[in-house]
Amino acid sequence: MDEQEIQENGSEELDLVTVFEGAGATNEMEALSVKSLLEANGIEAVIIGDAVLPNLQEDVRVPRQDLNRAQKIIADALAAGPTAALEAEIESENGETSGA
Repeated sequence: MDEQEIQENGSEELDLVTVFEGAGATNEMEALSVKSLLEANGIEAVIIGDAVLPNLQEDVRVPRQDLNRAQKIIADALAAGPTAALEAEIESENGETSGA
């Protein structure tokens, strides 16, 4: 398939791109958290890494078409901090929704 065919059928929008790179002792936990955050916001995500050797880098990838939205969701979550995450978890456990 040549470049023009790819652009015409839009399949390049489905190519997976890295939205998060984790490294170090907590990389697996961080990658799982990012994946869960994205999926909770309707974005399909996959983790690429080696579970056998958890000290190696683990990446979270999303379809190219969702990259900008995924980056914004991650940035917003980082800006809100752990307190907002805890509050959101408590709300979800109590069946509450924000903005209602």
